[in-house]
Amino acid sequence: MSQAKRAPKPRIDPAAPERFINRELSWLAFNTRVMEEADNRQHPLLERLRFLSISASNLDEFYMVRVAGLKGQVDAGVDTPSDDGMTPAQALAAIHEKAHGLMQDQQRCLGTLLTELREAGVVVVAPEELTPAEHEWLERHFMANVFPVLTPMAVDPAHPFPFVPNLGFGLILSLFRPSDARALNALVAVPPRIARFVRLPGSAIRFLPLERAISLYLGHLFPGFEVRGHGMFRIIRDSEIEVAEEAEDLTRTFETALKRRRRGQVIR
Repeated sequence: MSQAKRAPKPRIDPAAPERFINRELSWLAFNTRVMEEADNRQHPLLERLRFLSISASNLDEFYMVRVAGLKGQVDAGVDTPSDDGMTPAQALAAIHEKAHGLMQDQQRCLGTLLTELREAGVVVVAPEELTPAEHEWLERHFMANVFPVLTPMAVDPAHPFPFVPNLGFGLILSLFRPSDARALNALVAVPPRIARFVRLPGSAIRFLPLERAISLYLGHLFPGFEVRGHGMFRIIRDSEIEVAEEAEDLTRTFETALKRRRRGQVIR
């Protein structure tokens, strides 16, 4: 075909939104690739677990900073599209959809890794798998090392829901006392300074998650109450730091910002 008969190429508008990739969605795609390394059987098993852990901590930071920034724009009424054509509200909706799929993949991957770890002799046990000897040792360990640093808190009109710091993790409980038919909602925060997994005694490599250990001995925390229901929660707060360029004392400004960061708004 001669040069004269070739169809002209369509002109590309340099400012067209379809030429740009949303920054946050691009980051989620990157973190998905990090998580996919946990499925790569060419890596050692514990390295695959590390990749999964990295993807989870990355996602925490993503919500603490980038999603928090977008939510701040939405709350401020900003509806100006970015270069990719998305408003902050549209970007948040797309982020939540992609992040939900990523978290489902993380849970699936975790289940696979736990199964492979069990086959390799590293077992994360459920409470019903504990032997009588392990139960006896675990209760002694709980009373000596865990019970003294726990603070059980009632949640009712006289005791409002307590402040939970950023990345705080705990148990929420529905309790009932048969002696006087009293119902009680309560919270037990899991201290971050205690190891998240309890290594059980013996030559076998067996671990029990700390929150499972706590749930076994709630009778020590709430004497006389029966547990009607319980669940676990984790809080992620806005940790974005904004520093004015004209700040006179940057050291003091950052100290104040870091203190305020701990009590940022919860990211929903």
